[in-house]
Amino acid sequence: MNRKKELKLKYKQMKPEMGIYKICSKDSNKCYIKTTQDLKGTINGDKFKLGTGNHPNRELQRAWNEFGEDYFIIEILEKLEYDKDESKTDYTEDLALLQMIWEEKLLKQEIEFYKK
Repeated sequence: MNRKKELKLKYKQMKPEMGIYKICSKDSNKCYIKTTQDLKGTINGDKFKLGTGNHPNRELQRAWNEFGEDYFIIEILEKLEYDKDESKTDYTEDLALLQMIWEEKLLKQEIEFYKK
């Protein structure tokens, strides 16, 4: 097998980290949380969208525009492990449950969420 095919195969077999993360303002108790099957890629995508003014959460985007990137902390809250059963590929329900759990935890800490 040539090197290019070998690298493609390795890439297809890679499993990105999945879980939930938050983007919080440093001075207020407001957060944006999101679950994803690709933490690194989605976080990078959100940072890019915020930087270009195209994030779908308009309230978060306004705060980002007003205060800048240094005003925010991006933190992974929890990583979700892959199932031992290799045939499982849909983690939508697991991620939705994880989001509900973290929303409840953060609400107990009196954290507010950016409105969509």
